[in-house]
Amino acid sequence: MAREYKDVTAVWTEGLQFEAKGQSEERVLMDGNGRLGLGPMEMLLAGLAGCTGADVIDILKKKRQDVTGLEIRVHGDRASENPKKFTDIQVTFVLTGRNVDPEAVRRSIQLSETKYCGASATLRGVARITTSFEIHAAEPVAA
Repeated sequence: MAREYKDVTAVWTEGLQFEAKGQSEERVLMDGNGRLGLGPMEMLLAGLAGCTGADVIDILKKKRQDVTGLEIRVHGDRASENPKKFTDIQVTFVLTGRNVDPEAVRRSIQLSETKYCGASATLRGVARITTSFEIHAAEPVAA
């Protein structure tokens, strides 16, 4: 089986700022001070949010759940000593939809954590990751 790869290039622009781009050529600003762009550690958490969020929404759509919105909130606690790695990460999924089955949400999150999300699998070896979810009712469809 062929191995998949990802390439990212970060170019220093000034101060502690870097412009990063991936294979898509899309650019994102990272700021080591966290003032003008996401800091590198925030970027790591954003990657986790995007990875698991894509899995969860894909699985829920396949389960025919009427999800109209998804927000992923990620909170990371860091060690006080260098290299200040993440020790605990809390991921909260806030879903909006119509008649969304909580068990379908729970199972979708579990599948992302244990089978699909490479970011979660990578971070799990370093930090304790816990998840929770909320479901909010969407406005009824107008007749």
